[in-house]
Amino acid sequence: MDRPFSGEHETLQALSLQLTRLGLTAPDLGSAMQPVLDALVSQTAAIGAGYFQLQDTSLAYHARAASGELPEGPLMEALLAHGLSPEVPLVRLLQDSDSVLFFEDTRAAPAAAGFPELGVLALTAAPVHDQRGRLVGTLLTHVFTPHAWTPEERHLVRTVTGLLTLLAARLDAEEREREAHESALRALGLMLEARDAETHGHTDRVTALALRLGEALGLDRAALRDLRWGAYLHDIGKIGMPDAILHHPGHLDTGSRARMQAHVTEGARLAGQLSFLPRAALDVIAAHHECWDGSGYPHGLAGDAIPLHARIFAVCDVYDALTSVRPYKPAWTHAEAAAHLEKCSGTHFDPAVVAALLGVLEQDRGAGRPIPAAGSAG
Repeated sequence: MDRPFSGEHETLQALSLQLTRLGLTAPDLGSAMQPVLDALVSQTAAIGAGYFQLQDTSLAYHARAASGELPEGPLMEALLAHGLSPEVPLVRLLQDSDSVLFFEDTRAAPAAAGFPELGVLALTAAPVHDQRGRLVGTLLTHVFTPHAWTPEERHLVRTVTGLLTLLAARLDAEEREREAHESALRALGLMLEARDAETHGHTDRVTALALRLGEALGLDRAALRDLRWGAYLHDIGKIGMPDAILHHPGHLDTGSRARMQAHVTEGARLAGQLSFLPRAALDVIAAHHECWDGSGYPHGLAGDAIPLHARIFAVCDVYDALTSVRPYKPAWTHAEAAAHLEKCSGTHFDPAVVAALLGVLEQDRGAGRPIPAAGSAG
């Protein structure tokens, strides 16, 4: 049974203002879209809504945000897993459309093919294009029964989606720029790693472990991104390190050790030239060799004066180094590495961070997942 439309002129104005403010301050596209979807579900007959965004790697449109009741069953599971194909009739129509499409009964609309099988019998579809005219997303609302969209509902959907189309296009562009930065930073990290075959896989392993530890410590999405970017570039200062030092099989002499330690300040200097790199990412590069008791380098920071991102990364970096084959040692077992971290808790490492990492690793063991260690050079 259709719900009556509850919006009035004043309500629409207030809603538009609220959504504009949320859209302008939202840190990402999913956050910007959530209040839009919630508003469409609460203010129209739609019982569910979703935003699907183009993913360049698969060229399909994947769900980024949803509200209300969604279809269930294998077809919906496949849609969530694989996204909307650009060959779906509705997507092809939206690619050339600048306006919202309304379907009162999808069974009678060839352009809505596939939706009746999902149980969606009434549908609205709003296209989001970037500045070049490429379809980068679509905002969908649905009903499980045929529904004649009222003039008031159409006005609300057009107003809200038109308002958010510009914001969505801007946020989409910003996300794609961040994705480009992400790819470039990871590529640079892997290039640095490639100089030393004995550390193959270290960048991805230590980054993944640091992110899981960051999540366990409650870091939000932006903070995790900063941690990830810093992890990619943590050894960027070694770019000019002589192979004789980088590949030295034994202990370094005093001069070589000083040259090796200088990679931290050199890395911070180089990374500082990247204007888009957040402060917290730079902290990882500049402070991941500082020690909790102040005995580290390059500045002898101690305790909470060491940025949290650097404290998180440092313990993950050492764990992976210990459990990997290096020119100067064989790989340690998980138990040996864990015992070392506990021994260094309160001196080298932040005790709370060590405890959190050991908890994460213990969860892996309890769940039967392999401990994220190299075990060998590969």
